[in-house]
Formats: sequence, C-alpha cells, structure tokens
Amino acid sequence: MCSLLFASLPRSDQRRKGMEYIRGLLEVRGRKSIRNIAALVGGQATEQSLHHFISDSSWEWVPVRRALARYAVSVVPPQAWVVRPMVIPKAGRHSVGVERRFFPEHGQMLNAQQAVGVWAVGEETCVPVNWRLQLSPGWITEDRRRRASIPDDACAESLGECAVRACLETATWGLPSRPVVMDARGWDVASIVSRIQGRGMPLLLRVDESLRLSVADPALPGFDAAPRPVRQIMSAGRALRRPVLWPGVSGGTVMRSGLVSAVRVTLHAPRSRRTGRRSDLLLLGAGNHDRRRPPEVWLTDLTSAPPAFLMRLRETVHRVDEDFARGADRVGIRDFAGRSYRGWHRHVTLASAASLLAALGDADDRALDYAS
Repeated sequence: MCSLLFASLPRSDQRRKGMEYIRGLLEVRGRKSIRNIAALVGGQATEQSLHHFISDSSWEWVPVRRALARYAVSVVPPQAWVVRPMVIPKAGRHSVGVERRFFPEHGQMLNAQQAVGVWAVGEETCVPVNWRLQLSPGWITEDRRRRASIPDDACAESLGECAVRACLETATWGLPSRPVVMDARGWDVASIVSRIQGRGMPLLLRVDESLRLSVADPALPGFDAAPRPVRQIMSAGRALRRPVLWPGVSGGTVMRSGLVSAVRVTLHAPRSRRTGRRSDLLLLGAGNHDRRRPPEVWLTDLTSAPPAFLMRLRETVHRVDEDFARGADRVGIRDFAGRSYRGWHRHVTLASAASLLAALGDADDRALDYAS
C-alpha cells in the first residue's frame, strides 16, 4: 500500500519517513506522539527528522489522501460515504483551530479542535479517506495564520460548510458514486442538498424536526404547498408507519427491525440557487417499537429505494462511530500535539492510512478465526 500511497513524494527519504511514521502509529503503545514513534524506529535524531517531515516538510497531503482513497475502494468496496465530525479535546489554546465551545453530543463545554472526516463504509469495515479542519473567524487573522502556518486559501466556515466542502473535494477524486450519509441537524439542509445533488451524488441526511418542507404525498391529503415543520408532517404521517426488517450493516445473520413512515416532500432551494425547480425527496421517520420515543427523521433523494435499504444505509453513521473507537482512535488519529495546520493534516493523513491497515489486519484475523 505504501508504494502507491507515497508515489507523489519526490524523494526516497520522504517515502521512507512516511512508512516509519505509519509503522509507529501501528506499533507504539499509548499516545502516538512523534517522540514515541521516534523511540520505536530510531531515537533522538529520528525524532528531529520526523518532526520536520510532519510539520515543516514540503510534501502535499492531498495526493496522498487521493491515493489512499483509491486504494481503499479497491480493497473495501464502499456502500456509502459517511461524513462525520471529529472532536479533539486539547489542554491548551495554541493548536490550530482550537476553540472553547459547547458540544451538544458531549453535553458540555470543551476546549477542542473540530474536524470533519469522510469515511468509506464497506461490508466488513470502514476507513477515513479525507479530512477538513474547521476554522472559526478568530483563526483567520494575520498573526494566527502566520503562527499556525494556515494557508491563504483556508477560510472560516461553519461545521456544516466544512462537511460539505470535505465531501465535494472527495467527489473530485474519481471514486465510485455512492450515497452520502450525514447527520445534518442544525445545518443548512437546503444548501447541502443543492450542492451535493449538483455533483450527482445521492444523499441521506438526518434532519431536525424544525426543518420546514412541503408535503407532496397523495397519502397525506389536506396539505397545501406551504412549507410545514417536519414534526407536523411526521405527526400527520403516523398512520403510514409500517414495520421494516433489515440486515445490520456488518452483514451476517443479525437482523434489525423498526417502525418506518415515509412521506414524499419537496424542499425549496436557497434563494441564491433557485432554478425554478423543487427537489423531490422522501422524508423518513425511523423509530423502534416503543411508540413513546420520537423517531429519528431522515431526508433522502433515493425516493424509489426500499425502506429496508434506507434503514441499513442509516446505520452506517453508527458504524463509523464504532469503527472510529476501534480503529482510527487506536492508531492515534487525535494524537497530533503540534500547532501547525500543515502538521495536523499530514498526521491525520498518515493515521488514516494506518487505520486502513489495522482494519484489514482485523478482517484477516476474523477470517482466520472463522476458518479455524
């Protein structure tokens, strides 16, 4: 894999250091710091050269990620592209992108970096292939740009904008077209739908109950063309709920079940992007058999897909969360301790490669266990 991964690196010493770094991410116990990696592969002189290779060298990470993504889809044929945020808690305030903010998923204020990963999710495993670091307006000042080596084309953006740009960049790499799955609650859903559909990519988005849509389903008469909150549409569509059975995303014999309602809706494009057309979509209420709990609400343009397929696709988000803990976190995806923008990107690129190698090794181990 490394011979393909580092084909864009012009010097043999850079390719060698890249392999050493990945080896360290796979083999070092505990924190995957440059110091700990150097201790494994060569000592103090190696620490200095590895630090330069990650933080100050000239090699570009985008060609390496593109090569990683193409290799990944050849060995882990993707069922979906899952776009998922990553929170990286930090003790100090000098690492690039660090902000103190409230994270709803953690229920508390954290001093942290926040990034977005694009994951290829296959039948047996999943792996991150691209990353984008979110930067707030406070990081786009001349002084902070200089100290953190932030390039001129990097800009401040919301988390939703960060997610869309990571997805659209990945889409330019000549990879297979697969559904884009993401949790878009709190984001500009109309903009996301418009931009991802503009690339010809199908999508499945988790949305807020406050999102306003227009009902276009003959099974729900009495609605005019006025946009209504999703919670109102789902309440009116309670009678449409049907039991659905689908296989888990990991394959095998494990089956899952739930109550699913599906309502055809339309979403008006943002005023700046209106073309006179409305986007025909399907609104899904996905819940379990406990009718007291509100269902998850998802929006998709896969309007002819069976509900069982969409429910299986929905689970890829949870699959990424599980594999992140088992794989990417295990190889130190969040362990970069430097302050620079370029250093962070190079580290997560190589950690993503290590994550793929670890995942393939785990898959081989499972196959051997099964065979024995």
